[in-house]
Amino acid sequence: MLDESLLDAPDALARADRRGLLRGAAEAGARVRAAARHADEAGIAGLSPEGRPRAVLVAGPGTAALGVADLVGALAGASAPVIPLRPTGVAHAAGALRWALPGWAGSVDLLLLVTTDGSEPGLAVLAEQAYRRGCTVVAVAPRRSPLAEAVDGVHGLVVPMATAPYEEAYEEAQAAAPGALWALFTPLLVLLDRVGLLDAPPETLAKVADRLDSTAERCGPAVATYSNPAKTLAADLADSLPLIWTEGAGAAPAGRRFAAVLAEIAGLPALSAELPEALPAHGVLLAGDFAAGADPDDFFRDRVDDPQALRARVVLLRDRPAGGLSAAPAARELALSHDTPVSELEPEDGSEIESIAELLAITDFAAVYLAIAASGDHPV
Repeated sequence: MLDESLLDAPDALARADRRGLLRGAAEAGARVRAAARHADEAGIAGLSPEGRPRAVLVAGPGTAALGVADLVGALAGASAPVIPLRPTGVAHAAGALRWALPGWAGSVDLLLLVTTDGSEPGLAVLAEQAYRRGCTVVAVAPRRSPLAEAVDGVHGLVVPMATAPYEEAYEEAQAAAPGALWALFTPLLVLLDRVGLLDAPPETLAKVADRLDSTAERCGPAVATYSNPAKTLAADLADSLPLIWTEGAGAAPAGRRFAAVLAEIAGLPALSAELPEALPAHGVLLAGDFAAGADPDDFFRDRVDDPQALRARVVLLRDRPAGGLSAAPAARELALSHDTPVSELEPEDGSEIESIAELLAITDFAAVYLAIAASGDHPV
C-alpha cells in the first residue's frame, strides 16, 4: 500500500530513504560528467581504432549491466550487432556466475565488461578467454577491484567506475542505484563514439547531463505531486500491475529497464512490450483477472485478510515512432475499452540519447518513490 501523504513530505521522504536512492537518482547528471572525465583520463579519446568491430559483446551482472547492453544496441542500430552475454551458469564459488564467449568471437570483435562490484571471478575468466581469442576488451568497474586489476594493462583497457561519496554509506544499494547505470554507460558512449558505432561527442554528453539535471529538478522530492511527473506516476502505479508499452527505438530499452527497476528496487512486478506487438501480447490481461472490473465470484470467501488485488495499468512511453506512424491511439482505445487507466510519458525535443535520458530519469525517480512510500516502514 502506497503512503501518498509521504510523497509530499520531503523531510519524511529523506528519512525514509535508507538506501540513498533519491540522491542517486538526483546525481545522474553528475555521474555522466564524472564518467566522461574518467573515460578521457583512461585514454579512450586517444585510441586509434582500426575500423568498426564486427560485433559488440556486453557482459556483466544485474539490472544496470543488462540495461547498458540494451541501450547500446538501441543507439548503435545497424552499425554493428550488440549481443548481451547472459550468465551460462554458476562458477565454483558459491553464488558466483560465469560467462562464455560465442564460438565465433575473435580478433575483430569488442568485449565490454560492466559491473558495479568488480569482484566477479566469472568476468575475470571471461576477460582471459577473450584475450586468448584476440578480442579487444574494455571494462568499466570500480577502481582497485579484482576485475580492474585483472584486466588493466594486460588483457585490455579499464575505465574506473564513477562513484559518489555518499555511496560508502549505502553500499548494499549501489548496484540498484539509478546513477549506477550512467556510471557504466557513459564511458561506453565515449568509446563507441570513438570507434564510429554511434554519435556521442562531448557536447552531446554535456546535453545529456543537463537533461538529467533538469529532469531531476522537475522530479525532486521538494516538488509537489500534482506537478511532479515521477511522483504522479508512482501514485498511479500503486497496487497495480504496470503494463509498460513503448513506442520508438529509444523508448523500448527505457521501458524494459523501468520494468526491471520496479522489480529490483520497488518489488513491484511489471511487464514491458513494444507497440504494436504489445496490443495482442497484453490484451488478454486487460480482460482477465487483472482487469479493472474483475472480481472473484466466490461470494462466501472471507476477504478480511486478503491482499488487495493488482489491477492492470498501462504506462505508455513514447519517443519517435518508426516511419512516423503512431500506434498510441490504438493503444489508448484498447485500454480504455477495458476501463484500464493509462499513464503517458513523452520526452521534450532533443537528440535520441537526450530523449532516452529523460525517460530513464523520470521512471527511475518513479520507482524510487514507490520503493520508499510503499515500504511500510517510515521513520517519523
